[in-house]
Amino acid sequence: PVLAQALLEAEQRTDGGVRAQRDRVIEMQQRLEGDGSWAARRLSQLADELVRTSTWVIGGDGWAYDIGYGGLDHLLASGRDVNVLVLDTEVYSNTGGQASKATPRGAIAKFAASGKANGKKDLGATGRQYGNVFVGQVALGASEQQTVRTLLEADEWPGPSLVIAYSPCIAHGIDMSKSISHMKDAVRSGYWPLYRFHPGLADEGHHPFQLDSHAPQIPLRQFTDTEARYEMLHRADPKRARMLEALAQADVDERWRYYEQLARVERTVPHVDEEEGSDA
Repeated sequence: PVLAQALLEAEQRTDGGVRAQRDRVIEMQQRLEGDGSWAARRLSQLADELVRTSTWVIGGDGWAYDIGYGGLDHLLASGRDVNVLVLDTEVYSNTGGQASKATPRGAIAKFAASGKANGKKDLGATGRQYGNVFVGQVALGASEQQTVRTLLEADEWPGPSLVIAYSPCIAHGIDMSKSISHMKDAVRSGYWPLYRFHPGLADEGHHPFQLDSHAPQIPLRQFTDTEARYEMLHRADPKRARMLEALAQADVDERWRYYEQLARVERTVPHVDEEEGSDA
């Protein structure tokens, strides 16, 4: 009876909780081994259902930012415990490198032969606006620790989660063997800030937006100079390239200023205190 109660009432939101539940399931199956009844056999077959499963939807930026955005937005607004991982290559990689809403300002791509004029869509902001969606931005090569922590927190959050992962692509015109160092420079230049937006349920003093990377340490140009999608424009139209480059640097500066402000904001998810029965 004690084991049965523990199996049914187990807390499984955290990784540790899930591990403990797996151990209980193993113990239950061991106890059932000598029981040849139909009920015991059936329970043993269904034992794995007692362990919480983690549901992840994985897609690229063409889907998440563009053609599938309506469905993604519907999922985030549903409140369901579903995790989304976006592998952001900033271009339609699988269909030949067409520009998408994830393509940054100044980059050359198909349908943006003279450099994309407007800035990149902030997909994370569309998730944060709901207030109860966990949002993270990661770059594995820049920080393995922050990436793993973000994925674990996304999985533990009992609601929708959106994790956007910087994904270097051959369409960027880089040496793919240097992807790891390239990710580090993306973060160091402020091109790809690392952060976590954890809604939480704290009553006060909670800062949901956590900046995990340092302020830009190198000029954006030092990073973009290593990518053919930017350098091609400098060769074809230097004047336009310099103009878009200045705007792109302004994008980086303004985004960082905005994120610093967000990191100071205190808020909590509206919820009901079950013990007192009052609105919090």
